[in-house]
Amino acid sequence: MNLAKPRVDIGLNTNRLEAMLAFWQGEMGVKFDHVLPIRKGQKQHRHDLAGSVLKINHFAEPLPDAPRAGYAEILIARPGLTAINITPDPEGTMVGLVPPGTHGVEQVGIKLKVRDLDAHKRFYAEALGLMEVPHARGAAFKAGETVLLLEEAGDAPSDATFHGPGLRYITFQVFKVDEEHARILERGGREAMKPTTLGTTARISMVRDPDGNWIEISQRASLTGSLE
Repeated sequence: MNLAKPRVDIGLNTNRLEAMLAFWQGEMGVKFDHVLPIRKGQKQHRHDLAGSVLKINHFAEPLPDAPRAGYAEILIARPGLTAINITPDPEGTMVGLVPPGTHGVEQVGIKLKVRDLDAHKRFYAEALGLMEVPHARGAAFKAGETVLLLEEAGDAPSDATFHGPGLRYITFQVFKVDEEHARILERGGREAMKPTTLGTTARISMVRDPDGNWIEISQRASLTGSLE
């Protein structure tokens, strides 16, 4: 995968905007950037998380009480820390502030519970083209500075819906979304949404990993200079 930005973005869904903003901006010290209207009844509150975009999607209508996705934890490397501090955000996503280097995380790490580690290793290596790095408890892949930590678990969710509270998807920023999308499908990825242009802002698509977790592929004009 030819990344336009060497970091992975994170998408959270919520009806509890005030509590989520208080947690992420106040307790976690994540810097607010701007609000992006997505559609009627949905606004995205974008934050700078060590170069990754933390996208808090606020929905006016109640989200379904859907089972959680496989994205289990966000690890944030914080210089000066000597101990790991893990706490849930208001929607139940576990968030860990960790000393740099913990599990190989120097920027942000995303822990993912998977049902079949070998199947996911093939997907992330072959379909997404990411580099595998050592991880004592399972497998790990680097996307620029961000580390994806895969751990096999019998209770890992399967085929989670996109609409539901908590951490629902991750985003890779690329130069040519149509090319990357086609390549992922050729190498075993499942299509969730064909490439679609969102005004003059971005061209995006969605794919799913072997457990059905949602992955956004995004060609953002502010990064690539063009949506062609």
